Amino acid sequence: MTDAGPTIRAVPGLDFIAGCIVSTWLDTAAFLMIGHPPPRCPGETAESIEVGLIGMVDAMGLRSAPETVSTVGPRIVMRGAYVVLDYGHPKPFVQVPDPGDAWRSHVNRGYPALLIVALDPIPPGAGPDALAHYPDRVVSR
Repeated sequence: MTDAGPTIRAVPGLDFIAGCIVSTWLDTAAFLMIGHPPPRCPGETAESIEVGLIGMVDAMGLRSAPETVSTVGPRIVMRGAYVVLDYGHPKPFVQVPDPGDAWRSHVNRGYPALLIVALDPIPPGAGPDALAHYPDRVVSR
């Protein structure tokens, strides 16, 4: 019997990223959360969405919430009005909607930014309050 080694998931491309929901907020840290709504396109399943999100997690070296938070390096890039996340794919980046001046200032000063990849589906129309409470709800489970 041989050890098959770790499962390696592909880093999703632009088609997957285009369907993601990206949200930011500022609390004790700058938060950047990426998630995906429930399946809505032909061929898309809950399993295929989870594989895509876990591919991002693997590529960025993220850990699950109960584990020690790891430093993943300079993944947030800010140039002028644009903020993007280098999520580990060699070509596309995730464009971050304008996070606001306070969020930008926090990150530019080198203060912590916490990246969350939301594996639970984010319902369409979820507002800022629902998104900001997502980490508490998920970690409590």
